[in-house]
Amino acid sequence: MTVTASLPPLPTVMSRLRATVRNVRRFFRRAPLSAFWGVVAALIVGMAVAAPAIAPYPPLKSDFRAMQKPPDGKHWFGTDQIGRDTLSRVIHGSQASLLVAFGAVLFGTTVGALWGLACGYFGGRFDMFSQRIIEFLQSFPDLILAMAIAMALGGGLGTVIVAIAITRIPFGGRVIRSVVLSLKEMQYVEAARGLGASHKRLMFRHILPQCIAPYMILATTHLGVAIVIEASLGFLGVGIPPPTPTWGNMLSDALNSGLVPPWWLVLFPGAAITITVLAFNLLGDGIRDMLDPRLRGSV
Repeated sequence: MTVTASLPPLPTVMSRLRATVRNVRRFFRRAPLSAFWGVVAALIVGMAVAAPAIAPYPPLKSDFRAMQKPPDGKHWFGTDQIGRDTLSRVIHGSQASLLVAFGAVLFGTTVGALWGLACGYFGGRFDMFSQRIIEFLQSFPDLILAMAIAMALGGGLGTVIVAIAITRIPFGGRVIRSVVLSLKEMQYVEAARGLGASHKRLMFRHILPQCIAPYMILATTHLGVAIVIEASLGFLGVGIPPPTPTWGNMLSDALNSGLVPPWWLVLFPGAAITITVLAFNLLGDGIRDMLDPRLRGSV
């Protein structure tokens, strides 16, 4: 008589969905402030995705009978110097600002994390040479470095993403390197090395999964910084060129209207930047508190 051992059933989609819902509920219960701002961040992302459907007017349509008018029942956020609806431009501006922020953080933080993984694992001369490059990049203020790269490469969406991404690389490299330096001395890594695991397997199978939590924290907090840098580049005229609406070049256009710009042309784009940066920063703080074992008891 033979007995066949049955394998445990694989997790179903419903079980994974229930686990996700349970984690979200735990996050709302332990960090309600961060969860609230996470909802705000999700609404802002949803606004950017659905911008063509929810914007009351096309962002480039001019109404020459209502140029530079204050908020009223027809134009809730007023109009700019050539009669374009400010509310529609703020909504469509979220697309460019968030696209740049997500693209720069995904590219820059990922490259920095992989670089930090290699530096922490191999060490030696490669690590020493890499750290000198990272220190050189960190010696420049983020805005100055991004502005110099954007001016050298020329204006455009891709240029702005690359310029901001380069400023994010050193931070991802430093943080992940410090995590890897402690992980590679753990007993399970030593055991895998003793069993003959290759460097590739040790790095990507045993060490890299433990770096996901700090990577998520870095990515979330860097979103707010990337939005501020993108708005600053647009304000200085080296970001995404007009007529594409972004929050930064909207503020720049407001200042070009006179010594004392209309208040609604400054308030609403500035409020959009402030709320978005605050939402992503506080969401990142909540994720850090949930994923860092040293801070779980204080949440």
